Amino acid sequence: MMNTFPKDFLWGSATAAAQIEGAAHLDGKEDSIWDVFSRVPGAVQHGDTPEVAVDHYHRMPQDVALMRELGLGSYRFSTSWARVRPGDRFTNAKGLDFYSRLVDELLEAGILPWLTLYHWDLPQALQERGGWTNRDTAHRFVDYASAVYDALGDRVTHWTTFNEPLCSSLISYVGGEHAPGLMDPGAGLAALHHQHLAHGLAVQHLRERGGDDLQLGITLNLTNAIPEDPGDPADVDAARRIDGLWNRMFLEPLLLGAYPSDVLEDVAEYDFEQWVHDGDLETIAQPLDFLGVNHYHDDNVSAHPLPEGHPESARPTKRPGRSFFVGSEFVTSPTRGLPRTAMDWEVNPDGLRTLLLRLTATYPTLPPLYITENGAAYDDELVDGRVEDHERWAYIAAHIDAVAAAMEQGADVRGYFVWSLLDNFEWAWGYDKRFGIVYVDRDTQQRIPKLSARNFAGLIGENRRRA
Repeated sequence: MMNTFPKDFLWGSATAAAQIEGAAHLDGKEDSIWDVFSRVPGAVQHGDTPEVAVDHYHRMPQDVALMRELGLGSYRFSTSWARVRPGDRFTNAKGLDFYSRLVDELLEAGILPWLTLYHWDLPQALQERGGWTNRDTAHRFVDYASAVYDALGDRVTHWTTFNEPLCSSLISYVGGEHAPGLMDPGAGLAALHHQHLAHGLAVQHLRERGGDDLQLGITLNLTNAIPEDPGDPADVDAARRIDGLWNRMFLEPLLLGAYPSDVLEDVAEYDFEQWVHDGDLETIAQPLDFLGVNHYHDDNVSAHPLPEGHPESARPTKRPGRSFFVGSEFVTSPTRGLPRTAMDWEVNPDGLRTLLLRLTATYPTLPPLYITENGAAYDDELVDGRVEDHERWAYIAAHIDAVAAAMEQGADVRGYFVWSLLDNFEWAWGYDKRFGIVYVDRDTQQRIPKLSARNFAGLIGENRRRA
């Protein structure tokens, strides 16, 4: 890897509150939907819960010191709504104090705090009032954002409203795979629109309060939906539907002020427009200072079940949360033969370059881009106190090369955040999958930088010296 990035290119790593903090019922924090969902038998692998996670709540100063050792320029973290406003009833000073101390530690270490307001941990009390199917939750989100800004707005300049709303709307309310675990297409579509509305309202509110250095954006998980057989109209249409639901239902209202007409036709039976009030789309399409792009893999789509006896047919290929509206079963990557991660996701770095160039070519109002998540899970082994995760480092390095190639071809990418800093609570996978560049011993909570962390630190240092 010999790419030289601009001197101000931002190198960082990312986490989420529910995945690392623990202290799930300490210092005033109450249940989030993930606390409750994880207690449902069979919902999370091995019955794991985020109750302790990796104990970042108590080990935060040491974790920030580790970030400093790695040379991170920025740390992307989320605040927990259920910690800041438990039950959404009051603002919890102890919860905000934790994040204030975190920000101070980061600034003292010379690391830019990059704050995400919503990384899926809605207070359970709000879910009991309908959660994101309830339009009022969008307004409660603004109250929460305002409380966080009251405490941190004097020191935090970079604010992300939502992380991956695809997951916290369709996959959570339609597919049943994520909290709150519903399987209701109408609920998922209502949640999608109300999260967009919450984003727009919060951006308006924070913009009114912030100064010239305030940077506001959102992070989307985006894919390339590729028909398995480009000559098969059924495959092509399945790919169009997936692209519409996973990509364009998020990009177009945010950047163009409208929902894609073909997707509205696809979901016509649910009367999507019932949730869209006059003025909503203008509120949603607030000017953005950045767009966060999360990308892990492409999705190669077939509208046909794999034939019996096909070597891939034994693999679990259907994703209910993501395929619900597609109109037929779909499978991913049945023939390309690319390497896979422990998540069974393809490794295809050029997909990231393709995605960045597509965004650049398609949206004239596209703000600067940041890769806010990219990384891989592998079955790490701790041997003699070391984790030599060569596969993960090869994945990261190849995707950074893909970012460099996209930049050379005109994409305005300003930074790269590896997912994740620490092994953590990986949602419905529990602690079964390790994404961290830092190994966490489940028994002792000891942090051990993996080969990928050491190499990432070396890459950051080398680029700073050459830039």
